[in-house]
Amino acid sequence: MSSSVIKGTRWTELRLHRRALWTTVAALALIAALTVFLRWGASAYPSVDGECGGPCKPTFLGFANGEHMLQEAMGLASMTLLLLPLLIGAFVAGPLTARELESGTHRLAWTQSVTPTRWLASRLTTAACLAAAVAVTLMAVFRFGAADLFGRWNMGWADRGVYEGTGPVLVAYCLFAVAVGALVGLLVRRTLLAASLTGLVTGVVLAVLGSVRWQLWPVVQASGPATTMEPHWMKVLPRDAFMTDVGVTNAAGERFIARQCTPDQMAHFPCPSDTRIAGWFLDYHPRSHFWYTQFIETGIVLALAAAAVWAAFLILRRRTP
Repeated sequence: MSSSVIKGTRWTELRLHRRALWTTVAALALIAALTVFLRWGASAYPSVDGECGGPCKPTFLGFANGEHMLQEAMGLASMTLLLLPLLIGAFVAGPLTARELESGTHRLAWTQSVTPTRWLASRLTTAACLAAAVAVTLMAVFRFGAADLFGRWNMGWADRGVYEGTGPVLVAYCLFAVAVGALVGLLVRRTLLAASLTGLVTGVVLAVLGSVRWQLWPVVQASGPATTMEPHWMKVLPRDAFMTDVGVTNAAGERFIARQCTPDQMAHFPCPSDTRIAGWFLDYHPRSHFWYTQFIETGIVLALAAAAVWAAFLILRRRTP
């Protein structure tokens, strides 16, 4: 009996929001088709080194070549992926939770042998499954479209958007947005306000963790005497590594940046008293650190999501008889 009630509740949710679901499916299909078209354009109109001799090939959609167009589109797509958790959280907080509480339609479900706890659990699991499915689909499309572009300018493995769109952390952020959306919807019970606050909270978490993620795993440190500073760290840094800090050291081993510690700049930057250069240093993350950082950040985000879910159920129990 309980199983049929849960299935019925989920079917009601999907039925109620079928327009949004079909719009999402159509958008995903359109994005996939557009990506396939751009990949075809990149192969049909490849880049040509130097000037073309004789008549030039026609351009692709106004760009110099199809590959250029694909790279621009994938660069935009990588940044757009960062907005996905915000959109999911706003939808869960607004139409899925707060609107029902604001209009009072939730009471109808609670009188149909569905407890408030089961009502919230059903919405959370449905939204979480759909959010994860959308995130995985978009990640697969992005990987397909940018398969030949990774490692180029603004498409490095550590760049914002690319980092999130190629690892499990994006799914974790989407699940976090679902949890925060449900929590904020229960607290605010106003559709527009709940959607706005959820987007704000999710965006702040994205920005904060994005700014500290490279401190979650120890960097590889390289150094050398000042006699090897030409070309110094360029020969040490691996080709696909992500550099986090570079500079020089004095005889005491204190780090500073030489160009900032000139007599005319020392008043504006923290510089040691002895600015005589004795060596150089380099901190970087090799490509192998990608998965370490991904799993640590994913664990942090999922822990925050679990805390938000726990708080949502706690508030629901206190506000319902």
